[in-house]
Amino acid sequence: MKKIVFTVTNDLSYDQRMQRICTTLSNAGYDVTLVGRLKKDSVPLKKHNFNQVRLKCFFHKGKLFYLELNLRLLFYLLKNKFDIIGSIDLDTILPGFIVARYKKILQIYDAHEYFPELEEVVHRPFVKKIWQKIEEFTVPKIPYGYTVSQNIKEIFKEKYNVDYELVRNISVLREIPEKIHKYERTIIYQGAVNYGRGLEETILAMHHVDATFLICGKGDVYEDLQELVKQEQLQDKVVFKGYLQPDELRQETLKATFGITFFKDAGLSNKYSLANRFFDYIHAGIPQLTVNLPEYERFNKEFEVSLLVDNLTPEEIARKANILLNNNELYNRLKENTLKARKVYNWQQEEKKLLNFYQNLPV
Repeated sequence: MKKIVFTVTNDLSYDQRMQRICTTLSNAGYDVTLVGRLKKDSVPLKKHNFNQVRLKCFFHKGKLFYLELNLRLLFYLLKNKFDIIGSIDLDTILPGFIVARYKKILQIYDAHEYFPELEEVVHRPFVKKIWQKIEEFTVPKIPYGYTVSQNIKEIFKEKYNVDYELVRNISVLREIPEKIHKYERTIIYQGAVNYGRGLEETILAMHHVDATFLICGKGDVYEDLQELVKQEQLQDKVVFKGYLQPDELRQETLKATFGITFFKDAGLSNKYSLANRFFDYIHAGIPQLTVNLPEYERFNKEFEVSLLVDNLTPEEIARKANILLNNNELYNRLKENTLKARKVYNWQQEEKKLLNFYQNLPV
């Protein structure tokens, strides 16, 4: 039985992609361990069919956090025996790179993001340069990997001559309950509450939209957005739900009228994103407002599941939201298309590519 370890920087509880990947591989007979970190507000881990390890850190943000976590990952990987090290994103790649070469075992790279072009990185030249150097040093020497976006796959091929697999971050196909107690006129956002997701603009748009806006998740601007809602006196329209477990999040999404998937076109990671929430809304059978960036435009040409938004201004978001709320013919057409799309794009299809990838590794 091959032993695989995956390393992440989160606390494991809400990482649905890694839960899906680890579950699939464990079901296929691999001995899988997922390693993350313990945060001050971490909730108890739910039991899965794979091993879960949280490393305790003194620092929780900034350069010292990354340094400490990478050192702890390094010692963990040195101490324990595995056949394959799976490094998730660039912020955990170095410990795996060092240990894989020291122990002469295989490392694979799973790029959820195009890291040097992240919104949080791209406007900080020194920080961006560091991540670029790490990527340039490691990725060309890691021939086996996969990513979530066709465009990121093409960038890696062009820059580093590595032909990574495309394994999209798509929901498991499950039945949609026949009877759902739907919320009235409710817009939902799920995911990291960070800058560049169009959340500030959507909150301001709520002045002109007769609906409730649910924000499910936490992140760097969570408290700033709460303050903005108070300043704008929108407490009756904007509801902060915080972190929700995957099953709770699915229930909230099923009840919503439509979702939003916005990214500012700042950095190639945003430009070429294909967010988890995009597929989560599709699998809940609800339409969405989506930023008009390449991956979403490409998908919408195949299955029209969203109303594309060209400019992330409060005025444009409000205008498109009101169209979706008040045009029943359009809404029902998009909803029907989500039901078609989810039958084609689901984890049951994507996991076939994942299993084929691991079955063909030289180990």
